[in-house]
Amino acid sequence: MGSKEMLKLMLLESNKLFREGLKRLLYESGFDVCVEESTLAGALDGLVINENLDLLLFDPCELPGQSDGESSELYLQLRRAAPNTKLVVLTTRICPQVFGTALESGVDGFLLKNMSADALVRSLQLVMIGEKVFPTTLAAVLVSGGFGAISAARTAHSMKGLSDREIQILQCLLNGYPNKLIANELHITEGTVKVHLKGILSKINARNRTQAAIWAMNNGLGASPSPSA
Repeated sequence: MGSKEMLKLMLLESNKLFREGLKRLLYESGFDVCVEESTLAGALDGLVINENLDLLLFDPCELPGQSDGESSELYLQLRRAAPNTKLVVLTTRICPQVFGTALESGVDGFLLKNMSADALVRSLQLVMIGEKVFPTTLAAVLVSGGFGAISAARTAHSMKGLSDREIQILQCLLNGYPNKLIANELHITEGTVKVHLKGILSKINARNRTQAAIWAMNNGLGASPSPSA
């Protein structure tokens, strides 16, 4: 790597053989796995001791004592322990619960273990320059509304005081519509769409359109092929 500074990384993974192989692979590409942990407790301690880690790469579905990566508490604990560290999921499990929870929790990337070594390295490099990286297949399902309702408990939630128009806009988000297309479909101006979006984000405590779409799916709205005014 010459004089280029190595990026410091923690690898949180229960499989020791996988950790060792990935550590060698990443080192050749400028990522120094300086901390390895196999449990959440160990990772939390390691994050406190090693305050200057650039990235945490972990599989939430393989950690002992965790509920298959579906609990947001795992992400909250990691974020509290390392507020300035990039969090990237690397897992074999593809399901809406795990993906949705990871996105809602604000991870910087969600990657799959069946990707190529080159793709993994490029993805981590993108994360380190501030990009959000997710599998194309999962992102496509997300915006199409193909996940459907996540659970009966979540679909029973109230609509947070949303108006009929705001619900229509959320359904448009599930279709992946940009503001201009939403405005055309609902026969309103783009400015009005922006005002509604701001209100929606505030009511459901979402930070962006993606989180709003996830909230809509989790609450059983579903995508609407052709919203009406």
